Amino acid sequence: MASKEEVGKLEWRISVDNGTTERLVPKSGLSKRIFLWLKGLVMKMIVEGIAKFTRKAWRIGADDPAKVVHCLKVGLALSLVSIFYYMRPLYDGVGGNAMWAIMTVVVVFESNVGATFSKCVNRVVATILAGSLGIAVHWVASQSGKAEVLVIGSSVFLFAFAATYSRFVPSFKARFDYGAIIFILTFSLVSVGGYRVDKLVDLAQQRVSTIAIGTSICIIITVFFCPIWAGSQLHRLVERNLQKLADSLDGCVAEYFKVKEVSANQNEDEETIMKLQGFKCVLNSKGTEESMANLARWEPAHGSFNFRHPWKLYVKIGAAMRRCAYCLENLSICINYETEAPDQVKKHFEEACMKLSSASSKILRELADMMKNTRKSSKMDFLVFDMNSAVQELQETLKTVPIETNKPEEEVTSGEDNKGDGEDRAMSMSLHEVLPVTTLVSLLIENATRIQTTVEAVDELANLADFKQDSKKKTGDNNTKQPPPSS
Repeated sequence: MASKEEVGKLEWRISVDNGTTERLVPKSGLSKRIFLWLKGLVMKMIVEGIAKFTRKAWRIGADDPAKVVHCLKVGLALSLVSIFYYMRPLYDGVGGNAMWAIMTVVVVFESNVGATFSKCVNRVVATILAGSLGIAVHWVASQSGKAEVLVIGSSVFLFAFAATYSRFVPSFKARFDYGAIIFILTFSLVSVGGYRVDKLVDLAQQRVSTIAIGTSICIIITVFFCPIWAGSQLHRLVERNLQKLADSLDGCVAEYFKVKEVSANQNEDEETIMKLQGFKCVLNSKGTEESMANLARWEPAHGSFNFRHPWKLYVKIGAAMRRCAYCLENLSICINYETEAPDQVKKHFEEACMKLSSASSKILRELADMMKNTRKSSKMDFLVFDMNSAVQELQETLKTVPIETNKPEEEVTSGEDNKGDGEDRAMSMSLHEVLPVTTLVSLLIENATRIQTTVEAVDELANLADFKQDSKKKTGDNNTKQPPPSS
């Protein structure tokens, strides 16, 4: 007997070869299958999208924990300033303008101390100045009788024109651009809004007090809770760029003279390419260096950076490094020349070029070490002397290149037959064949000259910033020539 659940149901069965029967299950309809497919596709896209976004967000925080710290500090600042809205005594003290404190935190809180200081000072000074001028213009307009609207309108035009025009001055824009915007906004609100507001002075006082509260909270949190200093970031950036220049210089010269062969280690090739392209980071860091140098001047003394630290010299050092990076960019082009110099010529220059490359990169690494430890180098004079000696050696090698040009082939052949077996034979080749390696040589010599300019800029910074004297004894390597005594 069929069970109670199966009563009233109709089912189809078929006979099979072994004498039994099987139940036929009807297939689902086309619309249902399409619906299930779309449902699975949408769920897969949503789940994969959420997982991909989560992995990306986690990677950003893991690569740069300072970003997570900044987010926590912004949340803390907004929570503290919101208390003025939640607590009745504080709310009554600042009136309905407590929202200006929250807006101030949102617009002025930046990732480093210098940027936050810059915006806070700009906002406070511009608000006080614009508010005072707005009240003064309102008083003058109120005394002018029927010309009140004309006085207010003319003052808005003149001050807005002057403040906007100041934003086109490069030196002013670099430090006070945000303040000019706040000045225009505040002056327009006070002067125009005062035409319909009776207690203008009270309103201005409440606005200034709320902005002062917001900026004070921002400054306290950004300085005393895991501070991120723009000056320290700039210092480390210059140090890393010096190291990248050294790696790129060694990599370019080694890549040019090495035997071309297929490498089985792909990771090693990628690492080599990254080192070769390190000079591009130096070329692209101009805007970052100038921005950080401007922000660092707003910061108070911290760590080894005293008050009035010479931040402008970092821009000078960066410019000197970029001049070296331009040489390295041309060196990297030499690697990919379609016309290669003969192996005999490359071997003739290889030792001298590698020696100059090594001496130059040692100077760059020593400069990076000076920046890292904020100490003057005791062996910089020896390194510079070694580099100049290597330059002279390379110039002498350039004069003795074994090449004969513009000679007919018959002349060269007959000349070789007349030579004795013990005499050195010069190679006959065109100038076009030797040009790539001579280009490399000239770039290395020019780069050495530009490295000396970088050394002078770093030495100037070390003197003005009072870098500590290196405690190491001034000794060179055993095989290093001693520099001549200064006269």
